[in-house]
Amino acid sequence: MAVFGLFDSTPADAGATWTPASVTTTLPRLTHDPTAEPLSCSVPVSIRIPDIGVDAQVMEVGKNADGTVQVPPLDDHNPTGWYQYGPSPGQRGAAVILGHVDSLTGISVFYYLKDLHASDRIDVTLTDGKVATFVVDGVQKVTKDAFPTATVYGVSAKAPYPSLRLITCGGPFDRATGHYLDNIIVYAHLINS
Repeated sequence: MAVFGLFDSTPADAGATWTPASVTTTLPRLTHDPTAEPLSCSVPVSIRIPDIGVDAQVMEVGKNADGTVQVPPLDDHNPTGWYQYGPSPGQRGAAVILGHVDSLTGISVFYYLKDLHASDRIDVTLTDGKVATFVVDGVQKVTKDAFPTATVYGVSAKAPYPSLRLITCGGPFDRATGHYLDNIIVYAHLINS
């Protein structure tokens, strides 16, 4: 999503190319709170993740002409983007919010996403004034050429309970293309708050 690692004077292993040992390629064990009632469709407006210092605006994103998922504009790299063709946060199924890891000017909104752990809290404020509160199940790293589309966006993502996926870039950085080779994915479920 960006090229901060290429131009920053910080060693690469201190930036987005470094992934904690706790983040593996294995899909985390997904759980749900049977007492959490699904919410009505309502567009998300902000996301707050206290454990990593995120308090950001959420904008709507869709698809590019080539069918890939849009991301927030890099020149304003701190908003996140909710994939509007999926459920809204709190509805049944997996809502998806994307954010940049870094840019030419420094770290971005989801830079510390890889540092989340099971049971960390995520609050998403909706236009109807409700707050959908999620708890992290786990974090996974995947290569972009083996992205688990079905688990994140597809048929297997249509769980009978409300869940959330947060996505950013990470892992090795390809200097030739100016892109990271991996994605970091956080899996979370709605709780009764």
